[in-house]
Amino acid sequence: MIEILFSIIRHFCRIRAGDNSHRANRQPDNQTTRQPDNQSTRQPVHQTTIHQTNRPDRLVKCCINHYFAIITYLNKNKGLFMQEGLLLTGGHDGFSASRKGHANRWGMPGRSGHPRFIRLAGNSGTPGLVAVWMMILIGLAVIPAESRAGDVSQKDTLTLTLDDAVYMALENNFGLREVLLDRETANQQVREAWGRVYPSVNATGNFTRNLVTANPFAGSGAEQLFADFGAIGWLRYNEEARLEGRQELTFEEYMDRQREGYEEAGITPPSMEDDPFSVDNQFVLSLSITQTLFNGSAFAAIQGAEQFKKLSEDAVHRERQVVIDEVRRAYFSALLAWQQVEVISNSIERLRRTVADVTRTVEQGLASRYEKLSAEVELVNLETELIEAENRAELAKRSINLLLNLDPTRPIRLAGDLAMTAMQPVADITLDEAVSIAKEFRPDLMQAEGFIEINRINERINRASYRPVVSAFANLDYIGRVPDNRTVIMRDPADPDNPFRFTSENRSFFHDTYWNPNIAVGINVSWSIFSGFQNRARLEQSRIETRRSELRHEYLTDAIRVEVDQALRNLRTAERRIESQRRNIEQAQVNYDFARTRLLEGVGTNLEERQASMLLDQSRLSYLAAVHDYLLAVSRFELVLGTSLDRL
Repeated sequence: MIEILFSIIRHFCRIRAGDNSHRANRQPDNQTTRQPDNQSTRQPVHQTTIHQTNRPDRLVKCCINHYFAIITYLNKNKGLFMQEGLLLTGGHDGFSASRKGHANRWGMPGRSGHPRFIRLAGNSGTPGLVAVWMMILIGLAVIPAESRAGDVSQKDTLTLTLDDAVYMALENNFGLREVLLDRETANQQVREAWGRVYPSVNATGNFTRNLVTANPFAGSGAEQLFADFGAIGWLRYNEEARLEGRQELTFEEYMDRQREGYEEAGITPPSMEDDPFSVDNQFVLSLSITQTLFNGSAFAAIQGAEQFKKLSEDAVHRERQVVIDEVRRAYFSALLAWQQVEVISNSIERLRRTVADVTRTVEQGLASRYEKLSAEVELVNLETELIEAENRAELAKRSINLLLNLDPTRPIRLAGDLAMTAMQPVADITLDEAVSIAKEFRPDLMQAEGFIEINRINERINRASYRPVVSAFANLDYIGRVPDNRTVIMRDPADPDNPFRFTSENRSFFHDTYWNPNIAVGINVSWSIFSGFQNRARLEQSRIETRRSELRHEYLTDAIRVEVDQALRNLRTAERRIESQRRNIEQAQVNYDFARTRLLEGVGTNLEERQASMLLDQSRLSYLAAVHDYLLAVSRFELVLGTSLDRL
């Protein structure tokens, strides 16, 4: 049987090797979904579908193929199984293998739609051994191949639109995730502040084992008091005897009769030297409940925590805007770099044609060798510039990977180009209107206002230190004093009138005699009358911080006006540059076409054609730079306004 299993393993190794090669040659599915642009005030709705190869339908199909491969293999090697004592039967609708008297049955659909059955069994009460091995081999054959296919897909090129990049950055950016953690911290601080006015419940437990207990009356005239406790019973007996007219006993006679009574009852008499106040085991279970009734600093701290939570929300809002601006800048810069590569590549292609033309004219003796060498040198310079431009473009992509928290080695492809769309309607916005919008929407300005409020709340907290703190409390204690010897000696209930007849009782550990409750309630008032002027110093410090935050708010307001002015000027300048460069590139194209036509007609020179080509390339690069600067100016203008231009 072992040989059969090894044969199946070798067969499955060949199946798995073939399946892996098939998967390696199969292209993964690819689909990218585009959604509208995101801004910090809108919820992202875009999702990007990454390449996937671990599909359940492929896994099921692979398992079924392996199953039929096993059936085919067992049919071909029926003789080997018969040598092992297995009875194999098979037909169009199924295959079965059984050992005498043992059978187990599984059904799977056959090629004709009818169920196929495998009946497999082993000896010694182990039915289904072969089937279990089959399932294990299917798992070994399928799972590694699927996992390797997934590893390959992770390195596939990821196509990103600007919307994709913004969405992924808002989900994965390191800086934004850190600010979100700060917001979670603020939420927990609010809960902590409220906890100061909620009831406080504390439970404690204590166990004490008294090994040696000191005499509490040592050093005083009452140190023999424990030894004199025995005389109390003697005095009581004689007083009762005197009243009843019976004969009184001396102390020695009383003690002798008492000892005889203990011996008659089989009880060891207690020692007169023992400390009656000492207990071997002490247990204390306590429950303390405290409720604040008045605490000015606690109530002010709640307001401060709520205000800090609002500040954290403003910080998240601002960080989202900053991340969007950073992603746009990186994305547009990468697009510019790659389109510069494209422009330089086109220049190289044109220059190569020029070199070929110059070479032919030199061979014909119509041009000097100097023109050919000049063109070749210029070609090498452009090729060097192309290498540098490609390197800058790749580095720009790495910057995008970092902002999106992608693997730095993950290849990405940017969808789109720097083609101009409809310009944003910002030309009619005045500076005062833009500043008013920024003051209304800028989250960092709201943060500055929030810091002023927090410092004012801190003033109230320090001022509350001059007031009392009132709280109510309730203490519930359950105290146990349990001796090791819990035998209690008492008068014999059968003869209660005889003071010298005794009996004993062994009490349980939890007897009510040893356990007692203690309950106390009250009100606690704490008032700091004088603290060495510390409270006053802290109050003055908080007032200074309030004035400092007001100065920062004033400075930020002025800075916002300057930022808005700069962003608006840069935006208008970029608009004018685009119009100028658009006309310039049209003229440069006409100039190049004219120079090229003159060269082909034999009227112009190669130098004229190269100069026209250079001017065309410079015009295209200048136009791309102008579009790039305009897009950055729009993004910057939205950042300094604190809102999207679509909302204006």
